[in-house]
Amino acid sequence: MSSIRQNEYPDVLPDWRNVGVIARILVIVNLLALAAALHSASGVAQAIERFAEAAASFEPLLIASVVVLAALSSPLGRLAYWAGCAAVLGIVLVLAAAQHALEPRLGLPAAADLGRRLGLAAIVVVLLLGYFRLLARAFSPALVEARLQALQARIRPHFLFNSLNAVLALIRRDPRRAERALEDLADLFRTLMSDARGFVRLADEIALLERYASLEQLRLGERLRFTWELDTAPPDALLPPLVLQPLLENAVYHGVEPSTAVADVVVRIERRGDRVHASIENPFDAEQQQRAGNRMALDNIRERLMLFFDAEARVATLAQDGRYRVEIEIPYKTERAGAAAAGT
Repeated sequence: MSSIRQNEYPDVLPDWRNVGVIARILVIVNLLALAAALHSASGVAQAIERFAEAAASFEPLLIASVVVLAALSSPLGRLAYWAGCAAVLGIVLVLAAAQHALEPRLGLPAAADLGRRLGLAAIVVVLLLGYFRLLARAFSPALVEARLQALQARIRPHFLFNSLNAVLALIRRDPRRAERALEDLADLFRTLMSDARGFVRLADEIALLERYASLEQLRLGERLRFTWELDTAPPDALLPPLVLQPLLENAVYHGVEPSTAVADVVVRIERRGDRVHASIENPFDAEQQQRAGNRMALDNIRERLMLFFDAEARVATLAQDGRYRVEIEIPYKTERAGAAAAGT
């Protein structure tokens, strides 16, 4: 396996259509304006007044810039990084000049001369581009890949040994089933060791879940029951690999193994409009939650979903009425949609 340090990840512009990116732009620009008002004012009341006056001037430009950048996100993303930065700067400056020219015609007072307005707009754009570049490097694919490899290596050794022992016990009694179990185990570890920097289809992730479930069923027998609610799952949806399998592993490890009773694990995946919703539910007993294991898998999944989807992804947990449920929501994205966007 090649070293992570050998992988080069060029700088890229943010996805200007992403809800998290838009929210950050709006918050940062308003905070900068508020900080400038506080710095130049003699008191809080005067600062609020100056901020309101400034907002009347910069908010239209801010909203127009966000809308235009979102509309041009795909062609901007195909440019080289520095060319894309120059294009973003040029778009904002053109919008600022257009606003300056339109204000007198609309009977609005000019908040600043053209040079000062363009200078302030350029400074804000440079600061935002620098911020998004630092943010992308903080969650760089190299760092996340390192975390992902840690998650891949995390699959419990005792699961491997127990699964092999279960297969050995089947070899004489049911050779065909033992052969299928070994094939499932091989497929599982082939996936765990594969390159996991891109997206996979939901259909492939579900197939991995089913292979893993069959091995756990073989190991735990009748006291483990799976319920699959996948009728409305979109097989062509794209998601990062190894998002669901670690959650199913946790459900078995923490919700099934500690008890001797029959345990139901429910897997639900469905499409809700432009969102994909997945949940994994297992029995929960607070008194038995003393097993070794931390929130590494859940934190890792949150981090990777943030890298791929930013604020458009959601991870939530709920323990209620003797059941524990992990829920994931991600945008419904497909290879066809990505190709269409690339062709615009």
